[in-house]
Amino acid sequence: MKIKNVCIIGGSGFVGQHVAHMLAAQGVSLRIPTRRRERAKSLLVLPTVDVIETNIHDSKELDRLLVGIDAVINLVGILDGDFTSAHIELPKKIVAACKRNGVARLLHISALNANINGTSAYLRSKGEGERVIIESNLETTIFRPSVIFGPGDSFLNLFANLVRRLPIMLLASPNSKFQPVFVENVVKVIVESLSTPATFGQSYDLCGPKIYSLRQLVEYVSTITKTKHKLSIIGLSDWLSKLQATLLEFLPGKLMTRDNYLSMKTDSICDCNSESDFTAVFGVHPTELEEVAPLYLAHDTPRERYSGFRDRAGR
Repeated sequence: MKIKNVCIIGGSGFVGQHVAHMLAAQGVSLRIPTRRRERAKSLLVLPTVDVIETNIHDSKELDRLLVGIDAVINLVGILDGDFTSAHIELPKKIVAACKRNGVARLLHISALNANINGTSAYLRSKGEGERVIIESNLETTIFRPSVIFGPGDSFLNLFANLVRRLPIMLLASPNSKFQPVFVENVVKVIVESLSTPATFGQSYDLCGPKIYSLRQLVEYVSTITKTKHKLSIIGLSDWLSKLQATLLEFLPGKLMTRDNYLSMKTDSICDCNSESDFTAVFGVHPTELEEVAPLYLAHDTPRERYSGFRDRAGR
């Protein structure tokens, strides 16, 4: 099965740009919709990529996007906002557009612990979105990653920015567990599965090789960013965590929301040996956080962070 033309919905985001670069390097023609072309500047220079400014929630626009397409990758996900529109209604529209345009192959990136009975609106909406994909009768594959790290991530970089500025951090849900997975590992399995019939109708939980508490992750980020001050972390109790989330939800930037707090009630870790799925199915060995994070967090400027990552990649 040869996939030559792919539409990446959500392709201008963190994971999407990594997917686009890997597929473009293989000569695959890509169609990437975005609300604003400036968000996809790094993709405009790729010879096989066509960045289209459009509204992906408009069914007519989706039809135009999928003309001549062999496969669709849906990467759309939000941590705050209209979960129903992004995680449920959009997958419905994508499935319908695929059927109208004869696109059988659909890859969908969900979230670890996605469940219609989940602890948060985010996890419940992701679970509903998965049900839409599963019931589509298309050739689908679903991926459920834990928190994804790598250059440009919004998780470790967020804490790196905070620890550089704060001598004391009041940390909500400090004992919540995560099993961070490297973005290049996630991208590798997405790309490998595109043309692999054995992955049709399958769902994969994607986790890294180690489990960390949120406190451990923040402490590690503080260590490798080499801040001039020693960070003091004060872990908040459950009710204080909820109170902090409530207050932050109403501040500009929304560093945290009540729904984020509820999501962290469920540990973002794999029940099984995560390496078994990665290695047995895709031949990928999960990369440890400690191998990569220092290369993009320990430097003060974007240029230095990029150079460090290039050095590790051998480029």
